[in-house]
Amino acid sequence: MNEKAPKLLEKATILFAGDSGDGIQLTGFQFSQNTALEGQDLSTYPDFPAEIRAPIGTVSGVSGFRINFGSQRIFTPGALVDALVAFNAAALTKNIDQLRNGGILIVDESGFSKRNLTLAHIPEDQNPLDDEALVNSYKLLRFDITQMTKEALVDVPGSPKDKTRSKNFFALGLIYWMYSRSLQQGEKLIAEKFKAGSVAFDANIKALRAGYHLGETIEETAVRFRMDAAHLAPGRYRSVMGNQAVALALIAASQKANLPLFYGSYPITPASDILHELSKQKHFGVKTFQAEDEIAAITSAIGAAYGGALAVTGSSGPGIALKGEGIGLAVILELPLVVINVQRGGPSTGLPTKTEQADLNQALYGRNGEAPLPVLAPASPTDCFDITYAAAKIAVEHMTPVMVLSDGFLANGSQPWKFPAASDLPLISPPVASEHTEDYQPYRRDENLVRKWGIPGTAGIEHRIGGLEKQDITGNISYDAENHQKMVNFRQQKIANIPVPDLAIEWGDPEGDVLVLGWGSTFGAIREAVINLRNDGVKVSQAHLRYIYPLPANFEELISGFTHILVPEMNMGQLLGYLRREISKPLTPLHKVKGVPFASLEIEEAIRQLLK
Repeated sequence: MNEKAPKLLEKATILFAGDSGDGIQLTGFQFSQNTALEGQDLSTYPDFPAEIRAPIGTVSGVSGFRINFGSQRIFTPGALVDALVAFNAAALTKNIDQLRNGGILIVDESGFSKRNLTLAHIPEDQNPLDDEALVNSYKLLRFDITQMTKEALVDVPGSPKDKTRSKNFFALGLIYWMYSRSLQQGEKLIAEKFKAGSVAFDANIKALRAGYHLGETIEETAVRFRMDAAHLAPGRYRSVMGNQAVALALIAASQKANLPLFYGSYPITPASDILHELSKQKHFGVKTFQAEDEIAAITSAIGAAYGGALAVTGSSGPGIALKGEGIGLAVILELPLVVINVQRGGPSTGLPTKTEQADLNQALYGRNGEAPLPVLAPASPTDCFDITYAAAKIAVEHMTPVMVLSDGFLANGSQPWKFPAASDLPLISPPVASEHTEDYQPYRRDENLVRKWGIPGTAGIEHRIGGLEKQDITGNISYDAENHQKMVNFRQQKIANIPVPDLAIEWGDPEGDVLVLGWGSTFGAIREAVINLRNDGVKVSQAHLRYIYPLPANFEELISGFTHILVPEMNMGQLLGYLRREISKPLTPLHKVKGVPFASLEIEEAIRQLLK
């Protein structure tokens, strides 16, 4: 029995990998929850196959979950991993190059049968577990996890096939032991997921315990670690994924604005979880509508906005394309509407389960006519809350649609999130026309060019609106050329008038050799790269655009203090093209369109090349 004290680590990265049916995402999520409860900082990256029923045993069917965690601040899911848990040959084949030299490799031997090797395109006589190079390069821990799970569940009802479904919890128990986690805390998380007394509950609890106790029998004394809690600001924390944070922000905004929340959506990866989360919150008066198509989804939201609700619709790039005419209708109606775009790889169906930032041009210009609207982008899973709340406030107070550009990495990734106090959230003040408003006119504007929100059923403010051009003030149909110019100018200037926070230097000095200017989910990789290079004496700083349109008023002033501006994007230069139309200062692109996030090393190398 191993009695040697665990080795203290500052951070570690684990990758769970196997077939979609192996419960990889559940395993990763359970470990993430446990990590958050331990008080450590973390960042996760779930990696899904595109198919709902991905081909079993194939490399294309591998599901993965990466978690980087530690007692220091964590900004990315990590590059090379310290431990890889591979349930079959395909999982090993796809991910072995991500395991650092000397890292821990845990494999389920039953996943390396002749059939599994064939499905992974490995010759039957070349089992990688017997390769001396692999054995010499990594700390290999090989067990027949499938068989050991069956044996641990001999007293649990069910077929042998049913029992193998708990092998993920067996492996999780071993990882709990390896990283000195509380078995009782792990059991509590299972109790929160599965009904106590059910077969699934009993099976997973027993499998977790069996895996944990297997660790206690291992005589490999160098494979157990411990980690202190991170030095996070005091407060109450939970692990939150980006889509969850979006849903919570919408509920908070509806409560602060004293407006009912309506979410009209058509299911699409990776945005569907927002609908799932909101559908559970009926006790807050949330109304969710799963429409028959994207057009019905946005028009239902427009109807809800006309009726006085905080109206929201969400989708991914292909769905936003179908919503384009509806978004333009909301622009000309000047009704509050929040549009969530959880970006994915494109074009068309593209890479539905992979991440990308290629819908910025669509957000800025993807409507007919002059149809401006604010565009915001969160920088992290937790930032999805703040930015979505800000988008709802802008939409309501300025009577305009607002688009939020999240992406698959943010939507499915998770971080520890400090609960905000309700009193700390800014007030949202809807410009609702009161009863019997004297001489109410639907398009009379205030000093910010914002019209009053005339909610149907309010006495004395009867009016009509529609998709045809409006006459200034009255809102009557108008084909007059001068009036059309005036209304286009009003709608443009109204958006330009929206006050957005100044752009700030996120890390580093206000002037230097290089400013790395990012947006969206590139934040973490940029931060890590900037920290690493500054430790080497490089004069590099970070700024991050959360408010993309309109740009912060101090934008040009802030970037003027730097010799080079590097703009990393998971597209072919969409922010770069937009900024080149707005400013004259030279910008340097860094493009990546591979369906996976930037690694900090890629950005570090680009900065070093720029300085050469």
